[in-house]
Amino acid sequence: MKKIRAGVVGATGMVGQRFILLLQNHPYFELSFLAASSRSAGKPYAEAIEGRWKLTTEIPEAVKAMMVYDAADLETVKANCDFVFCAVDMKKYEIKKLEETYAKAEIPVVSNNSANRWTSDVPMVIPEINPQHLAIIDSQKKRLGTKKGFIAVKPNCSIQSYVPALQVLLKFGVKEVAVCTYQAISGAGKTFKEFPEMIDNVIPYIGGEEEKSEKEPLKIWGEIKDGEIKAATTPVITAQCIRVPVSDGHLAAVFVKFVDKKPSMDEIKACWVDFKGVDLPSAPKQFIHYFEEDNRPQTKLDRELEGGMAISVGRLREDNLFDCKFIGLSHNTLRGAAGGAVLIAELLYKEGYLY
Repeated sequence: MKKIRAGVVGATGMVGQRFILLLQNHPYFELSFLAASSRSAGKPYAEAIEGRWKLTTEIPEAVKAMMVYDAADLETVKANCDFVFCAVDMKKYEIKKLEETYAKAEIPVVSNNSANRWTSDVPMVIPEINPQHLAIIDSQKKRLGTKKGFIAVKPNCSIQSYVPALQVLLKFGVKEVAVCTYQAISGAGKTFKEFPEMIDNVIPYIGGEEEKSEKEPLKIWGEIKDGEIKAATTPVITAQCIRVPVSDGHLAAVFVKFVDKKPSMDEIKACWVDFKGVDLPSAPKQFIHYFEEDNRPQTKLDRELEGGMAISVGRLREDNLFDCKFIGLSHNTLRGAAGGAVLIAELLYKEGYLY
């Protein structure tokens, strides 16, 4: 199988660093290009990232000497990679413009950013849930006037902790969902050294997260119609999103009400265990893992399950107000960010969109 060249735009940020690690020895992709802001451009990666490497795994030796280029240098981007992963720290309108500029230059973009998530012909994909949404790319190409260029996006990191668990319950008729997410500081791109106010503290607000948590699942569960992805209208979701003092891993407390007769707890567990994943290099063998222990999943113990790409669920039980409740957990910078984007790129590669 021929490898294709992958670039990382936003290579000096925390998610960009994750991309670099995940692309080492990848069976489909060869890391060929690094880009960031003009402040980092023109430097070897090791120099550009000096004092800012945030992960416990060291910078790969092969990457240290790679030159960092300016993300705005379109011709250099186009000359050095076949597609890009984009994880930049810019204003939303700037990101939207940058990604569309790449796409119009025939550079496919797999984005970790939120800027294009609600563009109606941009697929927002969890490969195990809505791979059929990739079909909208043909409509997007017509709008952009491209043959190869397009944008595909990964959804918000926090919804990965509960949307997969809800996915298999939709067939029973889910009416309402209440969710409270407890989100790691790496979701803000920070470590405890950079975010000392989080030590021994909880912050009950994360800007924009609650709207994303309530609305993005509905696009994922939507359908393609008239050249657009039409968001689903149900279930109704209400969310509160809280920053907690853990390094990695987003945990969710989820409450579910069904339209009519609720399934048994054993039926729900069986649905989770039987949830079929996808046959891609980064995909977990078992997509959803259910823990019978009453104190699992735990963020520290279970976030790295199957390379951080599996979803953990536990504490399923009946509820006095809703019909049932459970706990979900996902790794926010792996499944929820860089790993989820790599998985989308693998699906795009397998379906022939990247070459």
